[in-house]
Amino acid sequence: MLTRKQLELLDFIKQRMDRDGVPPSFDEMKDALDLKSKSGIHRLITALEERGFIRRLAHRARALEIVKLPEAMEKPGFRPANFTPRVIEGDRAAAPKGAIPVSAVHAMELPVMGRIAAGVPIEAISEVSHHVAVPGSMLSGRGHHYALEVKGDSMIEAGINDGDIVVIREQSTAENGDIVVALVEDAEATLKRFRRKGAMIALEAANPSYETRVFPDHMVRVQGRLVGLIRSY
Repeated sequence: MLTRKQLELLDFIKQRMDRDGVPPSFDEMKDALDLKSKSGIHRLITALEERGFIRRLAHRARALEIVKLPEAMEKPGFRPANFTPRVIEGDRAAAPKGAIPVSAVHAMELPVMGRIAAGVPIEAISEVSHHVAVPGSMLSGRGHHYALEVKGDSMIEAGINDGDIVVIREQSTAENGDIVVALVEDAEATLKRFRRKGAMIALEAANPSYETRVFPDHMVRVQGRLVGLIRSY
């Protein structure tokens, strides 16, 4: 059994998805239900998800999917009592100055191969945890690509934060200055900037709190090069 507000929100999400093909934003939901803050929308979304009516999709904007509807909503002409969503048909907010027109882009689903340390190295990565949609323009060349979730803050000055998803092109070589996935002694994987000098390889952090680690070249194997980054807010 859904509360009136939960039913109102589910109905509003369905209307907007039927009309636009995408769910409304949290601000639009808040305004439509006449709530004072988005925290109320978060609670309603969580309740609908727990009851199996919607599903949140990771790493996607407006990532909501309707899984099922209450029996009452399946009937023609259904509308929750005393509720008329604030939807202005045909009206759109003006585009920001300098905005680039939206166009369809090619996207690919990449496997997220667990977590990669941007800090002290962690154990080697070998299993797929989930998949993430990546714009085709982010992929470099025709090689195999995969994604990793960043753990730690040693690459923060390179713009890579804890919790980011990095897109990696699989390759075994690197140029000085490349940010790579490096396998150390066949046991530890880490995300660092690559430097070679003679028979030695330095793995540099982008955070002064972490020291550069230097190894003989036979102890380090490059597993891929950073080609893109995805961040969720």
